[in-house]
Amino acid sequence: MKKIALLSGATAILTALSVPAFAQTEISTGADAAGVSEVDDRITDIEDDVIDSFDRSADADRFGPADRRQGLFGSMSLQYSGSTGNSDSQDLAIAGRVSYNQAPFAQSVGLAIEFGENDNGDKDKEEVSAIYDAQYYFNDRFYAFALGRFEIDSLVDGVADYAGDDASDELSDLRRDGFLGFGPGYRVVNNDTTTWRIQAGVGVRYTQTGQQHLDDDSETETGYIASSRFYHQINDMMFVTNDTDYLGSSDADDVITNELGLNFKMSDQLATRVSYTTEYQENREIRTDNTLGVAVVYGF
Repeated sequence: MKKIALLSGATAILTALSVPAFAQTEISTGADAAGVSEVDDRITDIEDDVIDSFDRSADADRFGPADRRQGLFGSMSLQYSGSTGNSDSQDLAIAGRVSYNQAPFAQSVGLAIEFGENDNGDKDKEEVSAIYDAQYYFNDRFYAFALGRFEIDSLVDGVADYAGDDASDELSDLRRDGFLGFGPGYRVVNNDTTTWRIQAGVGVRYTQTGQQHLDDDSETETGYIASSRFYHQINDMMFVTNDTDYLGSSDADDVITNELGLNFKMSDQLATRVSYTTEYQENREIRTDNTLGVAVVYGF
């Protein structure tokens, strides 16, 4: 099926502006010492955030699995830094994603591991996160999905592990938080200009707070998830999206989010995205938060 590539210009612009990750350690001689490289890295981070926003709005999965890469593929990355002298600290981050697609079945697993020590050499981060995503397509419209997430923060233990660590706050913080859900999905509309898919399912959420860790306890509850993804091309230069998600459970507060986005490319050099996000959470004092977002890319 024909793909709509309205934001290819924006992607090309940001690709041209971005510096390859391994091309050089500084943008020019002396840039590190002068602090120029640090600012340049921040500029790159902002550019990456903007292009991620554009890519998500374009919704690469809106037409289904027809053009998905087949077979086994993935990536791994590692980052380490350590310092000695006036301060002794270390930071280690490992991340990776592995995907396997074969005909109607697609799945991926992601993992992130982060360890850190502060200037005194005390551990201030020890976190592990994992995600799972899978879809099985019975035909062009009907599919089944599975979503999983598990996070561990080992420093949430009700004990002051380092100076500035508030053990009392850790009693209510989550040490472990996991969710696994699955269910059916259906593409209500699926043509060149308009796509709309909905999915809903049931899941299980597992949590353990710092206090529950001390008490050798945890909590498992039934969860419910529902999502809608709508995409409509208004003309060759503009499209609108509306993404809605609902997460509920037997005990925890219900959460509903909706993001309405308008994306348009005014020229090959200029692309804009305007979004309005509403988040509703049950039982809080002000239940609804609203956020207006504007992303603009201009290349010359």
